[in-house]
Amino acid sequence: MIFRHPQLALRAVSDTDLAFLQRLYASVREEELRPTGWPEEQKAAFLAMQFQAQHRAYAAYADTDYFIVQRGQQDIGRLYLQHQPETISIVDISLMADTRGQGIGTDLLQAVFAQARAAHKAVQIHVEKFNPALRLYQRLGFVEVEDKGVYLLMRRPAETD
Repeated sequence: MIFRHPQLALRAVSDTDLAFLQRLYASVREEELRPTGWPEEQKAAFLAMQFQAQHRAYAAYADTDYFIVQRGQQDIGRLYLQHQPETISIVDISLMADTRGQGIGTDLLQAVFAQARAAHKAVQIHVEKFNPALRLYQRLGFVEVEDKGVYLLMRRPAETD
């Protein structure tokens, strides 16, 4: 994926990124686990187990690019894109808590849209109904295609140049 941004870069995920990816996963799930009242050790064990399950599941996706998002030399997120015949599926887009709300997600999505436009593909994503990013996706042209219980399947139609 070609990504030109003055402050951000994408690089391929490697095995040395697992510790960062687990911290990122914990950052994303932090608010969700806050009301559980679990001790920190229990939360950490739960998050480690859940991360490993998700990591194995994502690794099985065919035709997928796995990127670490960097600002300068700092790893701040991940972007996983699965290339299908008619769509680019955003398998995951996540940012560390201290980098959210700064327009980084929008910039990443705009790059995905440019790639999809060049390939005449739609872009789709599954998003949890309670995810604050849902408003961002709607604002950027995603529409609900299917209600899958906890998740919504959303799609942004293919564009032409």
